[in-house]
Amino acid sequence: MDVLYFAWVRERIGLPKERIETDAATVADLVDELRAREDRYAAAFADLSALRVAVDQELTDFDAPLAGVREVAFFPPMTGG
Repeated sequence: MDVLYFAWVRERIGLPKERIETDAATVADLVDELRAREDRYAAAFADLSALRVAVDQELTDFDAPLAGVREVAFFPPMTGG
């Protein structure tokens, strides 16, 4: 699946996008796998309350299933102005 990172998440990880092979059942499981990779991922995912997630371009929760998913995107909450 493709994993996309936006704003400060992208800055901390150092990548805008990557292709990942995973057996993760949920977004939370995927986050756990990513955190275990390297310190930069651990830093980016340290506070999940500061992140939002979209699965196949639909906003969802971290307990969302990943079966059949093509894309997961992580980004900070959006603010209006």
